[in-house]
Amino acid sequence: MRFLFLISFLSITTFSFAQSGSGFGLKGGLNYNSNGEFTREFQANESSSKNIGFHLGVFGKLDAGPIYLRPEFVYTRTSSEYPVEDLIISKIDIPVLVGVDILGPLSVFAGPDFQYILSSDFGNINIEDPEDQFTIGAQFGVALNFQQFGLDIRYERGLSENEALLTGVTESRVDTRPEQIILSLSVKL
Repeated sequence: MRFLFLISFLSITTFSFAQSGSGFGLKGGLNYNSNGEFTREFQANESSSKNIGFHLGVFGKLDAGPIYLRPEFVYTRTSSEYPVEDLIISKIDIPVLVGVDILGPLSVFAGPDFQYILSSDFGNINIEDPEDQFTIGAQFGVALNFQQFGLDIRYERGLSENEALLTGVTESRVDTRPEQIILSLSVKL
């Protein structure tokens, strides 16, 4: 009897709470991020301190039973603090995530993140465009989806090395690869 009750409860929970079906929506949230090292000639490399940024965008969801595909188009702004200045990067992220519904509203997901750097600002120091405006990263995380609303937390790491040369500062470079924890709220329309 308990087994039948447990199966009934899990089935009702899964179907009533999970954000099901294909669709699209809006998302936004906060990033806790840092970039790579700041390198100067004849000096030790300096790591950045983590800082808070934000992101806003849209997503689509293609449901195929317990597995889903979730492409996103997101504007992201990150800020990393170095001893000399803060590095602010604005970029477009296009993660293509594959997820699996685990139990009720809980799912896990992972996938590549295609990134296009729109701008880089290093305070009063002139910075050239990074070596590559287009880079690739990876994301993985967990999500809770309730009817029209979703909450997820994910980790992102830039995979391709990408440095920017600082002009006016002898042999100085900064690594623009992101490493961040992302907290998002999504609304399915």
